[in-house]
Formats: sequence, structure tokens, C-alpha cells
Amino acid sequence: MLRGRTEERAAIRRLLGDLPTGGGALLLQGEPGSGRSALVDYAHRHAEGCAVLAGTGLPEEADLPYAGLQRLLDPVLDRAPALPEHQRRVLLRAVAGAGCPAHRRLALSLAVLGLLAAAARETPLLCTMDDVDRGDQPTADVLAFVARRLHRSRVAVLLTTAADVPLGGMARHRLRPLDDRDSVALLTDRLGGRPPAPPVAAALGAAAGGNPQALLDLAGVLTPGQCRGEEPVPETPPPDGRLGRAYRARVDRLPADTRRVLLLAALDEDGEPATLVRAARAAGTAVEALAPAELAGLVRVEPRRVTFPQPLVRTVVRAAAPLAERRAAHLLLAGVLDGTRHRLRRAGHLAAAAPGPDPALAAELEQAAAEYARGGAVAAAALHRAAELSDDPVRAAARLVAAARYAWSAGRAHRARLLLGELPPAAEVAVAGRADLLRGELELRTGRPGLALTTLLSAADTLAAADRACTGTGGADGDRALALGALVRAGEAVCFAGDQYRYAEVARRAELLRRPDDPPATELLSAYVAGTAATLRGDHEQAGPALRRAVVLGGQLTGAASTPAALTCAAAAGLLVAVDGAAHRLAERAVELARERGEVSALPRALELRAAAEYWLGRHDAATDSSRKGLRIARDTGQENWAGVHLGMLAVLAAVRADRDTALRRIREIGEDAGAHSRPRALAQWALAVLDLVDNRPAAAAARLAGLACPGTGRGQVLVLVMATPYLVEAAAAVADRPVAGAALAVFDRWASSTASPSRRALSARCHGLLAPRGSAEAEREFRTALRLHPTDADAFERARTELLLGRELRRSRRPRAAREHLHAAREAFTLLGAASWAQQATTELRAAGESVGPPEESAARLLTGQQLRIAQLVAEGATNREIAARMFLSTRTVDHHLRNIFHRLNIRSRTELARALS
Repeated sequence: MLRGRTEERAAIRRLLGDLPTGGGALLLQGEPGSGRSALVDYAHRHAEGCAVLAGTGLPEEADLPYAGLQRLLDPVLDRAPALPEHQRRVLLRAVAGAGCPAHRRLALSLAVLGLLAAAARETPLLCTMDDVDRGDQPTADVLAFVARRLHRSRVAVLLTTAADVPLGGMARHRLRPLDDRDSVALLTDRLGGRPPAPPVAAALGAAAGGNPQALLDLAGVLTPGQCRGEEPVPETPPPDGRLGRAYRARVDRLPADTRRVLLLAALDEDGEPATLVRAARAAGTAVEALAPAELAGLVRVEPRRVTFPQPLVRTVVRAAAPLAERRAAHLLLAGVLDGTRHRLRRAGHLAAAAPGPDPALAAELEQAAAEYARGGAVAAAALHRAAELSDDPVRAAARLVAAARYAWSAGRAHRARLLLGELPPAAEVAVAGRADLLRGELELRTGRPGLALTTLLSAADTLAAADRACTGTGGADGDRALALGALVRAGEAVCFAGDQYRYAEVARRAELLRRPDDPPATELLSAYVAGTAATLRGDHEQAGPALRRAVVLGGQLTGAASTPAALTCAAAAGLLVAVDGAAHRLAERAVELARERGEVSALPRALELRAAAEYWLGRHDAATDSSRKGLRIARDTGQENWAGVHLGMLAVLAAVRADRDTALRRIREIGEDAGAHSRPRALAQWALAVLDLVDNRPAAAAARLAGLACPGTGRGQVLVLVMATPYLVEAAAAVADRPVAGAALAVFDRWASSTASPSRRALSARCHGLLAPRGSAEAEREFRTALRLHPTDADAFERARTELLLGRELRRSRRPRAAREHLHAAREAFTLLGAASWAQQATTELRAAGESVGPPEESAARLLTGQQLRIAQLVAEGATNREIAARMFLSTRTVDHHLRNIFHRLNIRSRTELARALS
């Protein structure tokens, strides 16, 4: 089954469908492996009632004029006598190998057009030429001429090309890379119907770059362990796969000078054109020799960079060159690079050419990697090579760990694990501690949080012991800071798994490592752990000063001390003491710094904290955007645990908007692997509870939220429960479950009162209003206090919720006139925010308060998704559901489903009202 080629298949069907009344042409352009030949086969299968002429451009015949034309037309050359005499002679002469003079090319092209028209008189004709750019150019020119003149015939021409050839005058489709969904579907097909694990699918999709054949080649070499995600998957398609062989054949046909310069480009990862120009000159040729490779689509030369559109080509070019040629090319590149400006690149090429251990070169690589501003995969490769060139096992092990750290920083978890796997079993203490720290962090983000906790605590002990040994000899105390970092990560593992009661042990160990003269970055870590532990045990008087100190220190960090890890700690501290603006600034700075330094693996955590700050600030759209970005990066880097966190947050944000479909889809994506008390599972339960409230099922909502955690024991997701407390109180109050609501609110009150946040105190007052006796002065007083505390410049959604609840309270107290003021304010705010379901609740309350209100005044374009708006427009134009389904390639059931949601969102009941709403 063809995956991801819906538009191209539709274009082919239209081309064939027009044949009874007129001809046409279609050009499909795409890189090797993109599915061009599969689409040609698709056309052949669907050419019912048509005769078919099929040809393929052959590189072996590229120098033989009209060879491709001869093979294509051979089955219908018996129709040549029907042509005018001069056309027949020039055609037969060309396909016989006698060529065609320039002044007779028009006659030849008209002859081919006439021959195809004659062959199609009785039966429509489909004429296809796959890889037209790889055969002889005269054939391509004739077919392009014919393709532009088919409107009066019953001939369809379908051409495919890999290169961007100048064949104008016909419809052209560029085959795009497959998206994630189609990539997974194709992999599932190839693996016998068994979908790969999500991180495996993400890694394979990244390695293939959306190329279908690359995906199939990768799937063909996977081991069972790789399919399950237990072993690292290949980072590039196999060079000996079908796609690799196709590229190898193209490379082998290039001129010798072109292959020489192409090898230089393949070995120089930086792709700087000036370097390639100098290297080509030093090799006795010129960069212009790359032109044939450019025309073949193997390489792209731009003003600032030389790139390989398909990374596999770089691998194939390297593999095709003998070892001696590769070494000579590396030395040549090193010779044209400046040792100061391009220190790491030059050292890398010298190291690649080194025949054996070279301690001096290993040290040069290590120093150059430390100076390299962008770090990441380049520095990881340099340090790995430095380890190989080392003659000291201790230095080699340290360099391996540093290489693994850089690889993880670049988001390459599998590569980091492979590098750690090369460590000798008896590594020096500090090196072993750093290796365990990295192993624990990898488990925390990508594996099993329970194992991560054990590994991180062990790493902290090992690093603390190394620090004590260094202190005794007068060494630096960098290992103590790393030990504290390991404990911070251990605390994250505790909170992720919902075992907050174990945080006390983390804090106890961190306290033993604290020193009164700690530098700011180290003091920040100690303050954060101490403050978080105090928060989890409900001791906000002790927690507040420590966490605020962490926030202040985070804002003061500069230079090397200002790292994404330190800034995320400070941002998390800010959220715990409800200084949302500061937390957002710190998280935003962490995101910016991670991007500047290439620390991709730090982004999901930083974006999680940014999204949480945006949630509290009432910027729900911004929070959704942050979580989407965090989800994409988490999946790209194999951080399935943090992908689950972002999916949970996206589900909550969708549920708050009453977007049931999106919320449930995000919850399904979390999957069954997340632990029962894990943060993703708790966020999913919160989202489901909000949907229960929207659908007027408060008992179900209260039961879900009450089960998130037990604050008294520290088990479960205590912090998520605190965030969700306003919803729990609302649900419990609706079913008169005062004990549950009161217990949760007591915890929330202690926290909110310890902060200086008006928004938290507003939520607390609103909750007390919900629990006060109905119709009492106390209830109204608490709601009005909440309105007074809600910031006017932020969190419009929560303010609107309070207006709605106050309006409902006044309406139930038989004060409809007073209620309407607040209900109108709520309805207007919800409408402007695009929260249609909440606006509908306000509308219902207004009607119950005796006011006649119509549908929201906000335009449909603001209230509907893109697909819903398109369906609504077609309905307004008079299309039936069946017609809409056919035009949008949907099932009628799907159209019915969308139409129900459209009616609900716009608060209308008929197609006539829908047409008016869109007018």
C-alpha cells in the first residue's frame, strides 16, 4: 500500500479519468526512494480500459540519442505508416540510431505526437517514462514537447525525475517526505503489522528523513531488540540497502574528479564552501567538478554551505572510497584549515588519518572540543576519537564519559549509551561516578525512573567520595557539585514516579554536601533540594526562604555558571513559591541557552517548566505551544518519559478548553507504559476530571482527582493534586463531599497563603466560596474576594470561571439581575478566548437567569478548527454530507461527527442557522 502519497494518487486518477475526453501530462519529482516508481506502478494498475506504453531512463544509454524513445515506442512503431511521409522518415531514422539533425527536431517531435495519437484512436493510451532524467536528453526533450500538446488527444503522459529538470508546461508534483503518521504506518506494514515502539519509530523517522525506501531499508535490518527499543537503532540507512545501492550506482558513474571533490565534501562535516574550494585546488582540481553530482541531486552547493540532501549519500561516498583515499583526503583538508579558527575541525581530520595511538593528538582533540562553542555531536565524536588515540586507560575512560555527555547533550541517547558501554569495568572513582550520573539521567528521561533513582543515588555517593579524596589532597571540589546535581536528578525521579515520600532521603544527603562558602551555582542546587523537600512535607515556612533564594541565585548566574540545568532548577523553585513571572523568565532563559549551546536534551524539561509558568499566568495558547515543542523534541531525542509529561499537559490544556477529542487523543498517546502514579498518568486523570466537570459529572471528577495523591503519606502526585485542587473542590462541592474538598483545600490554602501570589489566593477564595452554604453572605463574600484578587492583566480564563461561578451562585440565590452582570462578563471572556463550551455554560446560566440570548457573536472562524470551518463552508454552499465526504476524502461518518461538533460550538441547530453564522 502506498503511504503518504494521497495528493499524487488523486492527481494520477484525475489524469486517467480525463482520458475519454482529452489528454494531459503529469511530472512527478522526488529523490531516489521517494516512491516515484511505485506511483508509476499505481498508474499502470489503475489504467483500466487503456493501452500502456512504459519506459525507463537508463544511465547506460544516456549517451545514445533517442535510445529511450526507441524502447518506449517499439510496440506501436507499426502505426508509423499512418504518419506524413517526412515525419515517418525522420522518426524511423531517429529510432534506428541515425540521429536527428537540429533542423528536423520539430518534425520528429510532431511525429511522436502523431504516432501516440494514432495509437490512441481506438483505445486511450497511458505513456509513462520513469527516471526520464537518467536516460538520454533528446528523449526527454521530445517527451516534454509531446506532453505540452496532448489536450486534443486521448493520451496521458506520466514522467518521473529525481533532479529538478527544466520540463515546463505540465502539472508537476514534488514528492515530500512522509510525515510521522505515514512513516509509522509504513514501518508497521514492513514489520508484519507490528508497530514499532514510539521511540524506535521516532529514531527511524529521523534517520530516514521521511524517505519511504530508507524506512524500508532500516526496518529490514532491525533486530528484535531494536524493534522493542531495547537496543540502539541505526543512525543512517544501511549503505548496502536498496537505496544505498541506488546512490552507489550514481556515485560510481560520476567522473573521477567529481568523485574526488565529492569525497572531500563528504568528509568535511562543516560544509564550508571556502574550505572545499581550497581543498579541491590542493587536490589538483576545482570545486566546479562537483557540477555533475549537483545535477544528479547528490549534493547541494549553496553560498554558505555544501549539504547532502539525503544523509545516506555522505555515508555511501565515504564507504565507496578506499582507505588510502580517505586518509589522504583527511590530511588534505587538515592542511587547508587554519589551526586557530578551525582548531577542532583540523584536529578531527588529523585524528581520522592517524594510524594508531597518538597522546599529543588526543590531548589536542580534547582541548579543541572543550573550546568548541556548539558542543554536541561534533565534540562527542572528537572526544571518542581522542579516547581511541589515548595511551593512558584513565584518560581514555574520562574522555569516553565526556564524549557520552556531549552525545546526550546533543539529544543522542543511544549514542551516549554506546559510548558508556565502551568503558572498562574498573574505571577510576570520579570517572565511574560521572558515568553513573549520566546513566541515571538517561534512565530518568528515557527509561525506568525507579532504576534512575537507584543509579543517581549511587552516583552521588561515588562523586562525594571522589570529592573527599580530592579535598584531602588539595584538589578542586567539582565532584561535590556533580554529586548535588545527581541528587537534584534523583529528586526529579522521585517526583516523576509519585514517590515523594522518598524525597526526604534525597534532601538528607544533599544537606551533608552543603558548605557555607559554596559558589552561587552550587548553593542554588542545595537551596532547591531543601526547599522542595520542605514543600513536599508541608513546611512552607522553611520552604519559602530556600526556594526564593534559589530563584534569586538563578537570576544572578552569569558566564559558565549559567547553565540550562541550573536555570531549570531556579525556574522550578519559582513555580513552587508562585513567582510565575520570574519562573517564566528563568525557564525562557534556559530554553534560549540550551538552543544557543546545542544542549538539545535539556529542552524538554525547560519547556515543561515554561509551559507550567504559562499555565499559571493564564497564557494557555502559549503553554500549548511550549508543550507541543517540548513533545516534539522529547520524541526526537528519545525522552519518552518527558514526552508523556508534555502529552499530559497538552491533555489538561485541551480539557480546560473543553476540546474533548484532542484531550482524549493526547491521553491515548501516553499509552499504558506510564506507571500508575507517574506524572503523565496523573496529568491524564486531571484532564479526564476536567472533561467530567464540563459534561456535568462532578462525582466522577472528584473521584479521579482525589485519587491523585495522599498528601499525608507523600505517595502519589502531590504537586499535580495541588495544581488541580480548584477543580477538585468544585467537583466535590457539587456532590456535597465536604471532607474530600476540605482536606484538599487545607493543603492548597497552606501553600497559597505562604506565597505572595494574588492569583493563588484568588483561587483559594473561590474554593471557599464553593464550600460556603449556598445563598450565604459568606459564599458571595469569598467569590467577590476572588474577583478582587484575580490580576486584571493576566489569567483571563480563571477570572471568567470565577465570574461564572459567582453568577451561578447569585442566580441560585434568586438574584437574577445581579447574576446577569457576572454571567455576561464570563460569556464575553470565554467567547474571546475561544472557549466555546464554557461560553455555552454561561449562556445557559443567563437563560436560567431570565435573559434571552442567541448564539455567540464571535465569528465562526475563531471558534472552529480549520477542518471544521471548511466543512461548515461547504454546508453553507449547499453541499450534502456525502458530497463533502467525497471532496475532502473523508467518510460520511466523520463528516457527521464534525458537523455535530460545529453545531455544538456555534450553539445552532440547523444548516440554515449555520449559513447565517458564516455570512
